[in-house]
Amino acid sequence: MRVEENVEHSAMPIPQQRSRSPRGPPMSQISGVKRPLSHTNSFTGERLPTYGVETPHEAALGQHLAELDTWGIDIFKIGDLSKNRPLTCVAYTIFQSRELLTSLMIPPKNFLNFMTTLEDHYVKDNPFHNSLHAADVTQSTNVLLNTPALEGVFTPLEVGGALFAACIHDVDHPGLTNQFLVNSSSELALMYNDESVLENHHLAVAFKLLQNQGCDIFCNMQKKQRQTLRKMVIDIVLSTDMSKHMSLLADLKTMVETKKVAGSGVLLLDNYTDRIQVLENLVHCADLSNPTKPLSLYKRWVGLLMEEFFLQGDKERESGMDISPMCDRHNATIEKSQVGFIDYIVHPLWETWADLVHPDAQDILDTLEENRDYYQSMIPPSPPPSATEEQTTGADDKIRFQVTLEESDQENLAELEEGDETAGERGDDNMTTTVESKPSGSQNQSHNVGM
Repeated sequence: MRVEENVEHSAMPIPQQRSRSPRGPPMSQISGVKRPLSHTNSFTGERLPTYGVETPHEAALGQHLAELDTWGIDIFKIGDLSKNRPLTCVAYTIFQSRELLTSLMIPPKNFLNFMTTLEDHYVKDNPFHNSLHAADVTQSTNVLLNTPALEGVFTPLEVGGALFAACIHDVDHPGLTNQFLVNSSSELALMYNDESVLENHHLAVAFKLLQNQGCDIFCNMQKKQRQTLRKMVIDIVLSTDMSKHMSLLADLKTMVETKKVAGSGVLLLDNYTDRIQVLENLVHCADLSNPTKPLSLYKRWVGLLMEEFFLQGDKERESGMDISPMCDRHNATIEKSQVGFIDYIVHPLWETWADLVHPDAQDILDTLEENRDYYQSMIPPSPPPSATEEQTTGADDKIRFQVTLEESDQENLAELEEGDETAGERGDDNMTTTVESKPSGSQNQSHNVGM
């Protein structure tokens, strides 16, 4: 290079570096885990709280926790008496009563450290998806595990895995649906490639929390046991994604048709596929159990769920997004949506479960049908349309709710609807389902009618 060229080159202005806006946390960091905690996360005394929580209402709380094996207990009262620690006291009492702390070699202090940390990572401001919902699902899972048809079927590791999955299944839920997270290109949707976004996040947060000091409740397990439990928990929590509902139900129907039962009426499940399938459906039933509870509790849950949906709808409206089904507080038809939800989602699931464990779930099914009839009776009568309106609106008067399925589930839905005479028996010929399909590989658009 000649000297002149070198001088000219060195005199060229150096491009200014662009100022960079501060980045968020690295994608490898699980969001939600670093939230400040409201407790000391340490039980250092010799005596642990009797029910896992410090409360001035210990005696009254104990009376309610004594009913944890009963379907339809007032979980809201337990929340009040436990000073908003329902998940910790429910899980601690169940694991103790089932002697799982002993059989799985779980240190009680570790268990309480983990549960209080887990409960702190449920979003208290969510009307529905908070630790009270997790406690309700955990308690419902406990009752379903007690069904006589499953007596002695599952090992302590499997029972503990199902209960653990119920405890963690909605941790750090943002109060928004998978569909919203995908549509808004949220960090979580990017992290999990739009696939079971929330369910993957719940699992990641929970297993990350186990790494906190004094929180590893499985520290005494052998490596193979830990691996087995982790696989079970992942399978169960991923099955709570409502986009998996139809395929899960179709597989359960197949199991009912081919089930092997011992002379005592106990199910014979001799391989992992069958065993995990029952546990997946069991926790899924517990997650969708609000309509099967006493009407006063069911109505309260509906109000909380709708408020959470409306808050999402408000966000969608403010952002100029399409408002998701059932999320428009100015246009919602709560009674119709609950009837549709029961007829097309909840009743087929619980009816099939009742067939599997017959006759153990008949009372639950009866309550579900009574609650359905209540909401049907609350639908205000529509004024008779004119002949012209009948021709132009027709199907618009039908009850609609949106269920987003994997592409492979469309055939399952058709088969289920063909074989399900529930709506016809009840004379509900004005019920329809709006179903969205999508290319395989982009599943996990969660519909808005699940609980």
